[in-house]
Amino acid sequence: MSAIGRPTDEKKDKRFEIRLSSKTYDILTECSEKLNISKAEVVHKGIELVKSEIDNK
Repeated sequence: MSAIGRPTDEKKDKRFEIRLSSKTYDILTECSEKLNISKAEVVHKGIELVKSEIDNK
């Protein structure tokens, strides 16, 4: 059985669920809309940004 969807070099098989305040969710939505990317991609970019900050210390 083959997976349906876009091919990727990095398999995304881990799930993580969080609860957000209305304010944080609104910020996430705004970022998603302004960057024209999914909310999940905003979160991925945020993780990369924090990792970059840590590595540069």
